This record gives sequence, structure tokens and C-alpha cells, in this order.
Amino acid sequence: MSSSLAPALEYLASWLEFQRRLYDQPGCVVAVAHRGRVVLEQAFGYADLGKRTPLTPRHRFRVASHSKSFTAAGIMKLRAQRKLKLDERIGRYVGGLHPAAGRVTLEELLSHSAGLVRDGRDSGQFCDRRPFLSRTEVLADLRAAPILRRGTRFKYSNHGYALLGMAIEAITGESYRSWIAREVVAATGLKETTPDMPLPRGVPFARGHTGRLPAGKRLVIPGDFDTNAIGPAGGFVSTAADLVRFFAQLAPRREMLRPRWRDPHSSVERYYGLGIISGTLAGWRWYGHSGGLQGYITRTVIVPNEELAISVLTNSIDGLAHPWIDGAMHILRTFARRGGRRWRGRWWTMWGRSTSCRYAARCWSRRRRFSTPLWMPARSRAAASCWPAALPTTASARGSARKNYGSAAPVTCLTR
Repeated sequence: MSSSLAPALEYLASWLEFQRRLYDQPGCVVAVAHRGRVVLEQAFGYADLGKRTPLTPRHRFRVASHSKSFTAAGIMKLRAQRKLKLDERIGRYVGGLHPAAGRVTLEELLSHSAGLVRDGRDSGQFCDRRPFLSRTEVLADLRAAPILRRGTRFKYSNHGYALLGMAIEAITGESYRSWIAREVVAATGLKETTPDMPLPRGVPFARGHTGRLPAGKRLVIPGDFDTNAIGPAGGFVSTAADLVRFFAQLAPRREMLRPRWRDPHSSVERYYGLGIISGTLAGWRWYGHSGGLQGYITRTVIVPNEELAISVLTNSIDGLAHPWIDGAMHILRTFARRGGRRWRGRWWTMWGRSTSCRYAARCWSRRRRFSTPLWMPARSRAAASCWPAALPTTASARGSARKNYGSAAPVTCLTR
């Protein structure tokens, strides 16, 4: 992977910037870590469309359900310290629950197999219609019987992770935020991550945005709300660089990563472990988490066999972090398998833009408008020269095309 990584990252950054512009997204930040070291960190677009504030890698994002991985890491740390057992019932630490809810184990809460309600009777907090639930309100919801019998199937529950936060408080005698900030966030060396709002004065924050409909334009969502008792499930604020650093450190934690339950609601085959989502893409086994709050869609994955961690953060309610992470993995995998040189040019037709690259002694083309990169070999010089484009930019661009593809190469190559 090492020899192909630099050209793959160069292409990945260019592809993501094009995707952001193509789909008219406000902003996007990407970070990639290899062997625990951040090797790519770039931002595109705006942190606030209303003020036209340029987005930087230092802008914090609401990373929503990434919080569950932090909470799960906290529970596993307390277990390593022999302060709890995963098969203990939550009722030992949190009172006021329905008897059936009180019998749910910590492991069932971590793996979303407790059968609990997802968001309670009123989920208006996800539409900015009401504040996020307090501890009292969460416990009031959980005085009702669970939706499903525990340990029978996967059922996602933010309330379940709120209970895990309460268990941490009961065991440590501290607030969830104080303990998790010290024992998980600081302990893993993260400098740009907090368990919830508010941020310290002067820290840059990316605002969220609506879709274009029904207003006809994107509106700014402030995004600076406090998630209260739901914080252990969705309150975290972070950067892409911090997320790849954190998730890279989870790679050796096999018990967290091991799949427990298949997600029956996903359109792709994926599984849930202990605060970790997993799946396979084109032979690469990945682990990670995603997050969605009003105005933000985010996703982070690790590929342990390749020693890679990738994070994509978007600040729009229709953000494309999910397919862009898949696209990033396709790009990195293709370069890793075939060996790559730096990509050489772009061609435009009425079907959109194509990108060319030369590796494995062949010229390859990719339609950049697709969210999943599909590389197609150009099997001859004639094939390599059949992509019409805009006018050439410079003589060096034309020379570069001829140098790499021969005299039959298209002289309308646009290089970076």
C-alpha cells in the first residue's frame, strides 16, 4: 500500500472536491490515517453558506452517532478495570425502569439488541422542535415496556446508549462528560474533540445546512444545541483528523469490532458489534460508525488489514458521507492492487467528466460523476485518445499528455 498511497490520496482529494461541486454540497472535510498517522487532511467548500465562511480542517462538526463508539470504549475501559461486567443488568446502576428494561444487560445495550424504544414518544429534538431529552424524560420513556424481547434481534436505540451514559455516572461518581473527556478523549490523545456543546470560545465550528427544498435554497442550521441525556448516543463534536486517530486505535479491540447482529434495515450487508458497525466492500473488511444530526452527515471507517482509517464529514442534511467513504475505499483499493502513478488529466463529454491515470502499464479511465469509482481500461492508444474535452490549458498540458500516452494521445488534456 505504501508505494501507491501518495498518488491514491492525490486522486482521492481531487475526486471528493469534484463530488462536492457536482452535488452542490456546502462543505466536506476528509482525513485519512495510515498506520496511525494522518496522511491526508483537506477541507472543501464552506463552513457557513450564509456568511460564505471557508471551511477548514480545524472546523468542528457534529459527529452524532460516532458518540456511541466513544461511549462503548468507555464501558470497555471500565470493564478492563473490573468495575463492571458486560452481562450485568442495567437495573443495577439505573433505577426507575420498567422491570423488563431493568433486566437488559450492558452488552445488549452496546449491541442494540435490548429491544428498547429508539427515541421515545417525541423525537422532535431531531427537527429542532424541542430540546433534547433530559435524564428525567428518558427514564419516563423507559418506564414503559420494551418494544421487543431482549436478545432476539437488532434494534437501534439512542435511549439505550443514554442508559449506558447513566451507568458510567453511577460507576464513576462523575458526570458522563467529565469522565469520558478525561478517560477516553484525552487518554487517546485527541485535541479537537468534546463530548457535547458548548465549545470553548474561538473554536471554529461548521454550521449545518438544510436541503434546497422546500425553500429553494439551503438554509443554515446553527447546530450548537446541547444533546443533554442523549449525549452518550449523539452529542460528540470533533474533526475528521481526530476521528481517524481515535478509530485507528480501536483496530486491536477485537471484542468491540466482532459482529454481533446483522442490521436488517440496511440496504447493504452490515453488522453491529459493541458500538461499532462493520461490513465488507470489494473484499476489504471495514469497521467504524456513522452519524446524522440535523444539518450533518458523517462517517468514519477503519480497514485494519490495510492499516487505514478514513473519515468524511459533511455539513448538510443531505450530505453524501456514506457513498463518498465507499468511493474512497474503492480508490485506495484500486491503487493498492494495481500500483499507481499520479493521475494525469480530465476529459469532458456531454456525459460528464472522465479522469485518466496510468498504472500497471495501462491507461485507465474513470467517470468522475459516479459516487462509486468504476475504473475501465483503455486497451489501445486509439481508445485512450477518444475522449473529447474542453480546450487545452497550456502547452505543458499537451506535452504531458503526449509523453504519457504517445502521439495518439488527446491534446485536449486538462491537468491539475
